[in-house]
This record gives sequence, C-alpha cells and structure tokens, in this order.
Amino acid sequence: MTAKVKKSREELRQSLSPEEYHVTQEGGTERAFTGRYHDSKTPGTYRCVVCGEPLFSSETKFDSGTGWPSFYQPVSEQAVATKEDRKLWMRRTEVLCAACDAHLGHVFPDGPQPTGLRYCMNSAALKLQPAAAGDSGKKDEKA
Repeated sequence: MTAKVKKSREELRQSLSPEEYHVTQEGGTERAFTGRYHDSKTPGTYRCVVCGEPLFSSETKFDSGTGWPSFYQPVSEQAVATKEDRKLWMRRTEVLCAACDAHLGHVFPDGPQPTGLRYCMNSAALKLQPAAAGDSGKKDEKA
C-alpha cells in the first residue's frame, strides 16, 4: 500500500457533493433505497469517491434487501480498513477506505458464502467504474 491520501477540508468540500462529504468525512449514512447503487447491476469496479482507489467488484455485489449496496468481500484485504463503531448506542464494525480513511459503511456477519460477510456501503462513498465494453467484469482466471 502506498502512503495515505490526504486532502484538506477545502479540497474535499470542492470535490465532493454535500452528501458525499457528510457520509465520507462525518460518518453519515444515506437513507435506505435512495443511493444510486443500491440496485445497480452494472458490471465494474466500485471505487472510493474521495481518492479513487478500487474497493469492491460488481462480482461480489448481492441484493441484501437492506436498501444499500452490499458486497461479500472487498477487491483485496488491503483495500479497506475496519474499526469498532459504538455510535448510536450500538456496537458495529465501521468500514473505511484504507487509502484515505473515508467512511464507507459497516460490515456485518450475515452475508452469503464464501465469506459470510455483508459489507453494507453507502452509494455516496462509491463511484462505479463500469467494465470496458466486451469485459464481463469477471476476474481473469489464468492457469
């Protein structure tokens, strides 16, 4: 992993929408079923809206019924970081972009196999890079 991406508050306010800023910098949460990616089926890579680092593949996205985009694993173990979140009188695991510390959402132990995890992300923290034409979005499986 390279050095942490750091941007000033002013840079962030200029480059992000008010909702993106609130979610990624203040730990906010968008309302269920309102985010642009909660029901997206477009193949591609979901990147951090703050720094552009790849976070999740559409291959690992599933319909959790929660109203937020959900994935069963990140693109790599190094893509995201986690920390305990005790806000709102609950104990949850917060998910952050490992490169810039942007708040992405939370991870729960009730997802599908093979991981059993549900990375419940805010659409406002993500930017979908659609797969190139002719690319199914699937990982190369080389022998």
